[in-house]
Amino acid sequence: MKAAIITIGDEILIGQTVDTNSAWIGSELSKSGFDVYRIISVHDAKDDILYALNEVIGKTDVVLITGGLGPTSDDITKPVLCEFFNTHLVENTQVMRMIEEMMKRRNNPMNENNRRQSYVPESCKVLTNATGTAPGMWFEKEGTIFISMPGVPHEMKYLMNEHILPELNKRFTSQIILHRNIMTYGTFEARLAEILTDFEKGLPVNIKLAYLPSSGVIKLRLTGRGDNQKKLHEQISQQVDILYKTIPEFIYGENEDPLEKVIGDLLIQKKQTLCTAESCTGGEIAHLITGIPGSSGYFKGSVIAYSNAVKSAVLKVPDDIIAKYGAVSEEVIRLMADETRKLMQADYCIATSGIAGPDGGSDLKPVGTLWMAVSSEKGTISEKRVFGTERHANIKRFSLAALNLLRKQIISR
Repeated sequence: MKAAIITIGDEILIGQTVDTNSAWIGSELSKSGFDVYRIISVHDAKDDILYALNEVIGKTDVVLITGGLGPTSDDITKPVLCEFFNTHLVENTQVMRMIEEMMKRRNNPMNENNRRQSYVPESCKVLTNATGTAPGMWFEKEGTIFISMPGVPHEMKYLMNEHILPELNKRFTSQIILHRNIMTYGTFEARLAEILTDFEKGLPVNIKLAYLPSSGVIKLRLTGRGDNQKKLHEQISQQVDILYKTIPEFIYGENEDPLEKVIGDLLIQKKQTLCTAESCTGGEIAHLITGIPGSSGYFKGSVIAYSNAVKSAVLKVPDDIIAKYGAVSEEVIRLMADETRKLMQADYCIATSGIAGPDGGSDLKPVGTLWMAVSSEKGTISEKRVFGTERHANIKRFSLAALNLLRKQIISR
């Protein structure tokens, strides 16, 4: 079973609005056994919308369309759909009644734009929308189902959950599609693919592996297809077991959990605490950690020692050590971690010092250089890494590298 998604709206094409609708729709269709083979975004222009519709008709089972159903003059989806399906707009009394009730409930006056939304193409099946004024519309032509929905995410999701997915699941005998995500960190994509060459060759024909990298984290997604859910689940679990044996040093979790969530779970389990001493990351690590619900139970606090003066005055790093080795050095970073752990009375402390860029580097310490350390009762470990030259990307990479070093220290014996 094949599906396509069409999003309509200039705001998506110019980057003003991020298209989260397609991602959500694609995920839900996949769960129902559909292969989403195409996502198209087009202008609020008749010719562009018609071109997209003609591109997918007869080539796919289902087309999900979002956007262009509002009450203003630039919302042209309904007239274009009328032209495509050779029909015309008619007033739907049920939709009109729902709009009137909604406007009354919200204490808003009705106007001509609101009334216009009760007009729908005569040939469509109307999908009532209890969360907004624009209804969904179901068409069928040349063996393809077309479903048009509002672009407002919560309205789209209501129509998908209440009307569209239940009906599609009745109409189509769904194949079963299962996904399993394994989260990795500590190597680059090309190297990981090289390590997993034999693993990929040994995969059953109905299971595929995808590499999804982002800021150093590589998500390995195993996707299995079949008609027996229990058997498919067992097949994927077997392959996951093989992955754990093949790359144990890189796997840190599953289910798209970020490193900071995995670390939080470990600290809760061990009843231990954490603090940070950040220079080049400027509080990014603390921000990631405190973004996890419940982090107040294990996170003590952070010192953002961005200047050498703070490193000396607050963290007690001697001026002569900074002068001799530089702020971005193993000697300084280890002292930052040790002294902050003492100050915060925490079980662990992460410390970072580096050159985020785009300037400030040297031949010995180029832009992208990071020194990081983790202090604990097990001792203090430190590591140097060199990344790229883009400042914001470096701050993210520095933070993840430090978090992974902490994770390895927590689980070490």
